Amino acid sequence: MKLRATALGAVLALGIAGSAAAQDKPVHLKMGHWVPPAHPLQKAMEEWGASVQKASNGTITFQVYPAQQLGKAPDHYDMARDGIADVTYINPGYQPGRFPIIAAGELPFLMANATGGSVALDRWYRKYAANEMKDVKFCLAFVHDPGALHSKKKIETPDQIKGMKIRPAHATMASFVTLLGGTNVQASAPEAREVLERGVADAITFPWGSILLFKIDSVTKFHLDVPLYATTFAWVMNKAKYDGMSPAQKKVIDDHCSPEWAEKVATPWAAYEAGGRDKLRNATGHTVYKITDTQLAQWRKAAEPLANVWSENIKKANVGDPDAILKGLKDELKKANAAY
Repeated sequence: MKLRATALGAVLALGIAGSAAAQDKPVHLKMGHWVPPAHPLQKAMEEWGASVQKASNGTITFQVYPAQQLGKAPDHYDMARDGIADVTYINPGYQPGRFPIIAAGELPFLMANATGGSVALDRWYRKYAANEMKDVKFCLAFVHDPGALHSKKKIETPDQIKGMKIRPAHATMASFVTLLGGTNVQASAPEAREVLERGVADAITFPWGSILLFKIDSVTKFHLDVPLYATTFAWVMNKAKYDGMSPAQKKVIDDHCSPEWAEKVATPWAAYEAGGRDKLRNATGHTVYKITDTQLAQWRKAAEPLANVWSENIKKANVGDPDAILKGLKDELKKANAAY
């Protein structure tokens, strides 16, 4: 009798659990990004969505909308805020001054690789995201593999930037161009090739594999092989969509918004970008070149004022002690073996 009672209890428990799962209302996530479907991010979003769907027993479904189908690249944060999309991929640097804390990850010569760098950035930024990105539910943060300078003529020293027109990757690179006497040409990644092709820009800061993906290799021939910078990215979610989920569904989302998932998202993309360097090195008509230690020291020296600019922006925004904030990021980078 005791055994039968135990078995009956187990069956009832399973029934209750199954009933609770059955009571979860279906949720469909519109996931938007602005890079082409062939970009590694597309697959990463699909894998994230599939894992969420499986963990929620199919109560959360999804569809990915690539290539600016739901809106322009700089608008993706506001798209998540306003519910135009439910989950979006954003480049905070597309809106200069709006997200001053996470901009620390854009500082030159800071990160050595994207895999550890993404884990470090995500762990560090979580304590700030609730305030800095308060209009949305922050999911995760990551970076691409360090990008470089790609141009129509060979550039070896920072003084050569003076008088040039350059499309920067983000606000910090834009400040660097200005600091060196160049002129910034603002354009999102999907628009970058056109501004170079038309002669509106002479050079671009961009990751390696994406040079080929966006066909920018057709308008740039010289590639400075220096890990100049990284770009910070985030996945954010519409708050109302998250708040409308059941506790079980919210837990599924929370479990997928983590440093571990930041690493999963960043790692394939990092390999893709690194592979682009080798392809360009072997491509006809392209020159991938190193610089001397003395020349590298000149670049690093020229970039030093950018940390002060970032620090002043933090003070103006009154969001914390810039020295402590930046030290926290550098400490996480060291732990993740990703400090440059």
